[in-house]
Amino acid sequence: MMDLYLLRYFLAVVETGSFTRAADRVFVTQPTLSAGIKKLESQVGQALFERSNRRVFLTDAGTRFLPRAKAILHECNLAMQALEETATAPVLRLGVLTTLSNRAVGELLASYKRSEPRVTVEVYDGTEQELTNRLDDRSLDYALSIFRGEGKEKALPLFEERYVFILPSGHRLASRPAVGAAELAEDYMVVRSRCEVLSETSRYFTDQNVRPRLVYRTPNDSRAIAMVAAGIGGTVVPESLVDERVKAVPLRGFDYKRRLALFRPRYQLAASTTQLAADFERHVENSWGVTGITT
Repeated sequence: MMDLYLLRYFLAVVETGSFTRAADRVFVTQPTLSAGIKKLESQVGQALFERSNRRVFLTDAGTRFLPRAKAILHECNLAMQALEETATAPVLRLGVLTTLSNRAVGELLASYKRSEPRVTVEVYDGTEQELTNRLDDRSLDYALSIFRGEGKEKALPLFEERYVFILPSGHRLASRPAVGAAELAEDYMVVRSRCEVLSETSRYFTDQNVRPRLVYRTPNDSRAIAMVAAGIGGTVVPESLVDERVKAVPLRGFDYKRRLALFRPRYQLAASTTQLAADFERHVENSWGVTGITT
């Protein structure tokens, strides 16, 4: 008999492309996850992954196994959902894009909990693709992520915000109305590795023959902003991530923006949860509608 946790290990490796990140995802050590994958491969009688120094790839057998594994966990999630719907306290499973403002998300959920104290909110952080995958396999009810023009049945569009360059408060350029690539040529750069416009930012500088020195790279936005505040370097962020420790300056000719949305459930809601969903959508729209986040 195949254990469900082995399928979760398998899907975590597929989604993250790494045994290390997958182990973090499922809250086990890497040796434990590796042993689980070996056990699963032994049970199915074939190798499911090809391993290289930097990346993990599915074998042909793994590719064929993937949709079946998703289907099995999907049915289990439906079974759990059916049980949850009969529970006294309703549960709302929310995915949150990793590059959203911690403060803004916290304030949004705090105000929602004040208005709906009986609702248990389970929160999951993820990249744009990870959140899409989890909506598709129904392990999330909603997700706050980037709007790419999806129809209204899939997403409730919210506010739009621009990307800005942040500098330490005392930086020589901090009071400028805007800066260009050439003015930042001698400055150091902090790289937010999960930034949605990372490649566009790199191209912005290289197209102008400017290559700022990269001194720090991190997937953690709070850490990146702390490094900017400490004077380590500057970086590009969505405007909602700017706080009182740093100064935001527009980049001339860098006109990228992002639109956020609340992505809706990919399944038919039970009658008992329809009002809960409507109230949650209304709360998010009232908080993060066209006026955006207050930082």
